[in-house]
Amino acid sequence: MELQQMIDAAWDDRSMLQDKDVKIAIKTTIDDLDMGKKRVAEWVDGSWIVHEWIKKAVILYFPLQKMKTLEVGPFEFHDKMKLKTGYDKLGVRVVPHAIARYGAYIAKGVVMMPSYVNIGAYVNEGTMVDTWATVGSCAQVGKNVHLSGGVGVGGVLEPVQAAPVIIEDGAFIGSRCILVEGVRIGKEAVLGANVTLTASSKIIDVTQSEPKVFQGEVPPRSVVIPGSYTKNFPAGDYQVPCALIIGQRKESTDKKTSLNQALRDHQVAV
Repeated sequence: MELQQMIDAAWDDRSMLQDKDVKIAIKTTIDDLDMGKKRVAEWVDGSWIVHEWIKKAVILYFPLQKMKTLEVGPFEFHDKMKLKTGYDKLGVRVVPHAIARYGAYIAKGVVMMPSYVNIGAYVNEGTMVDTWATVGSCAQVGKNVHLSGGVGVGGVLEPVQAAPVIIEDGAFIGSRCILVEGVRIGKEAVLGANVTLTASSKIIDVTQSEPKVFQGEVPPRSVVIPGSYTKNFPAGDYQVPCALIIGQRKESTDKKTSLNQALRDHQVAV
């Protein structure tokens, strides 16, 4: 509570950033994020809770840092943030040129192909962050998730009350999917390639005689593909992107090949 009170106070009065104890409070919070002792959002009593004060700490951390040159072999960077280190002790496999910023939590058993994980993100055990996938600031990725090649998981710092993207345990996110604006992907859901979801995207369950529309959330174990629907504009009728829930993931589907198998189960090629 003391950390939270100091950070909330500094958020309202930036002159407090000169105070030694406030600086320590902010840096302690970032250290805790890096080690997974704290996280921006967590599951509490049946729902996801966003800790706004921790997001404030991330934002306030930037003005405390000074620009400096980082040299990694023949590569040079010029930034305010340290890079995450100590992967061997963490039990994380990091393939060149994967990069995570300090303040991102990467759990044991995670595999990072050439990819990027930003400060404040939380990537849980056994997850694959595949080639050129990006995990934005404060995004929450569960256990045994597969982020396929080129997946873009959006970050969010401001406004501080905005929820981050949340991908729950066991989900499979297909190649080139884009998830932004606090979208939540339920446990063991399967998204086909190129599914794009924002807070306002229609997610339409077409498995019954009448469509059922969701927004901002993919139900657990749903199999989802890109789609479109007709919308009327002053200039005429045009097709607008959406996502289609075409079925449920079967218990027999092997989790490591779930995308191909799940789409095959529903006779869809994406």
